[in-house]
Amino acid sequence: MTVPDLLALASGCWKTCTLHAGVKLDVFSPLATTPMTAAELARRLHADGRALVMLLHALVAMELLAKDGDAFAATPFSAEYLAKQSPAYLGHIILHHHYLVEAWSKLDEAVRAGRPVRRSSSHETDGAERESFLLGMFNLATQLAPRVAAAIDLSGRRRLLDLAGGPGTYAIHFCRQNPELSAVVFDLPTTRPFAEETIAQYGLSDRIRFLAGDVEADPIGTGFDVVWISHLLHSEGPETCAAIVAKAAAALAPGGTLFIQEFILDDSRTGPLHPTLFSLNMLIGTQEGQSYTWKELGDMMRQAGLKDVARVAVDLPNGAGILAAQR
Repeated sequence: MTVPDLLALASGCWKTCTLHAGVKLDVFSPLATTPMTAAELARRLHADGRALVMLLHALVAMELLAKDGDAFAATPFSAEYLAKQSPAYLGHIILHHHYLVEAWSKLDEAVRAGRPVRRSSSHETDGAERESFLLGMFNLATQLAPRVAAAIDLSGRRRLLDLAGGPGTYAIHFCRQNPELSAVVFDLPTTRPFAEETIAQYGLSDRIRFLAGDVEADPIGTGFDVVWISHLLHSEGPETCAAIVAKAAAALAPGGTLFIQEFILDDSRTGPLHPTLFSLNMLIGTQEGQSYTWKELGDMMRQAGLKDVARVAVDLPNGAGILAAQR
């Protein structure tokens, strides 16, 4: 680390906020269709021309836009991932991160008080913020679920429970990979419209159904060959996580497999970087949530009566990993 590195780190939020503004204003969608001058785009977006040209120049410097004369255009990369008309659009998860910025700016308060500083959880918010969270999770899972489904052998399995499965992305890709598999997506009632619409888009409404409920309080069913828990446990404290894992284990048929996917810390808790930062994200937004170590998650599975705990050999970004155990 050098002094210039330190100062670049201190101002790193500038680039983040520039990206967020570009997505929130939706500058990329029209520029992916046709080049425009700043004045033309300002009229279309109902934005101030002087201010917009500053934003566009910064996005060019960040290599998210290109400029030819006075005309701006999306790059191939931003046209694919930041234009709403693209099937690979990642704007929802970027907007979810945008809605977290206010609470992150109060991290010092959360550390001093030891309690969250977000006004509400993403599931409790209304409108655009909740939509950004749910569809943002779909954005992320869509990037990874096909790779995960291809790496995990579920041949011979018939019933899968996607616990707190959100829009059902993993259930969808496990079913696409395994034609004899059916699935239940269990999540809060507020998630149902997003899940059922997404499942229908993939033509899997006859094989995947949505079951509404609270994972802690309500029955989740029994007799599943597979239970999949992806990025749920980090939102809860250790005792609640252990109870959820025990409940998931009890939902398995004999010989069934529980999979847990999380951003997982090494046993020193000092890395990888993303899980350490994600713990802070849970600090500002939840009462007891945190990232867990491989050992902690494995111990929860063993305490639930499962055996043969093992890491799944699949390379995932941001310190994510998968553990599997058998009933």
